[in-house]
Amino acid sequence: MSSSTAAPAPPAAKALLGRKDLMRVLSLLDTDGEEARVVGGALRNALLGRPVGEFDIATTAEPEAVIARAKAAKLKSVPTGLAHGTVMLLVEGEPFEVTTLREDIETDGRHAKVRFSRDFAADAKRRDFTMNALSMTRDATLYDYVGGLADIEARRLRFIGDPVSRIREDYLRILRFFRFAAAYAEGPLDPEALLACLREREGLARLSRERVRGELMKLLAAPRAGEVTGEFSETGLLGALLGCAPNPRRLVNLLRFAEGGAPDPLLGLAALCVNLPEDAERLRGRLRLSNPEAQRLVEAATAFASLHGLEKPPAAASLLRLIFRSGKRAACDALALMQAENSENAAAWREALASARAAPELRLPFSGTDLLARGVPDGKAIGEALRDLQTRWIEAGFPQDKRRLAELLDAAAAAAKK
Repeated sequence: MSSSTAAPAPPAAKALLGRKDLMRVLSLLDTDGEEARVVGGALRNALLGRPVGEFDIATTAEPEAVIARAKAAKLKSVPTGLAHGTVMLLVEGEPFEVTTLREDIETDGRHAKVRFSRDFAADAKRRDFTMNALSMTRDATLYDYVGGLADIEARRLRFIGDPVSRIREDYLRILRFFRFAAAYAEGPLDPEALLACLREREGLARLSRERVRGELMKLLAAPRAGEVTGEFSETGLLGALLGCAPNPRRLVNLLRFAEGGAPDPLLGLAALCVNLPEDAERLRGRLRLSNPEAQRLVEAATAFASLHGLEKPPAAASLLRLIFRSGKRAACDALALMQAENSENAAAWREALASARAAPELRLPFSGTDLLARGVPDGKAIGEALRDLQTRWIEAGFPQDKRRLAELLDAAAAAAKK
């Protein structure tokens, strides 16, 4: 397909039009002198054979007209971004993001001032990558103004036009370049695009930490995360963002040993640049991690640090101690990191990790009330007796049967009353 012609949509794209809710939105907006098309990620994913999670619709109708038509059709509309021409339409609970065609008047690397347009070609050329610039009408005509279809078929990621110009419009596109390469492309990174990312690297400092975090997490969840993150790291850009020297080899090993499971981007982040708890604390601020995310990284790093220097996994009793002191999730995270760190002995670490995953969550099966019932005086003596009881329980191998637990409790109580 040339950049100046339209053609029948390939079957994979045309199949999207079998959705009644999508056709309802297109029919609503594609009438009375206005036009609407499916654009962007839905077409890209359909043509790549990937799941289609959301639909973006581009239209010549301005936002007020979109809202009026939705109201007349008894559809709920949500003005999610009127300044940029975006209205969310809900069809039986399914969201459709409808955006008026637009042209950039002014950009500053983070935000853009736009004016509404009726030119689909101009709207396509203001987008980031060629594979994101396709559009399709409700009669299954596919428009490709920038060679996106050929790039999708070749699994090739390219900026539209001059990469430097595209990046200067929004510096987040540097991160999106690596993320999209990991998610949708194959083969080497586009050299011209990579050079542009390096030349415009100072613009990364203008991005919010939340936006950086979002792109990095999506990158770490992508199919080629290990390979592309390695190239990202070699540029020096990734280390500057994270404030560390990344360890892409460990990330590659972590992903390789995942045994077909879904990528865990937070654990991937740990593999990339966490060795000690203070590394996790640094990332909390740099990436604006949520409290649960930061807590998980700190706990994993603490458990991981306790294993540093080991060439072989801990024996069964020591493994249980790790689970008890660190918590099961942190212990498993640490063992996965050790497996990635010690790839030459990966089989042994894999067995330890499997054992930890199969083990119960270990919690001290006693409380101060149990000791009070056995005559231990309230106050400081209870705390000391609980610590003694915990030590006895650990040394006994974390028994769970009632008889053995009662024996340990009796022994600790007797020692406390002496």
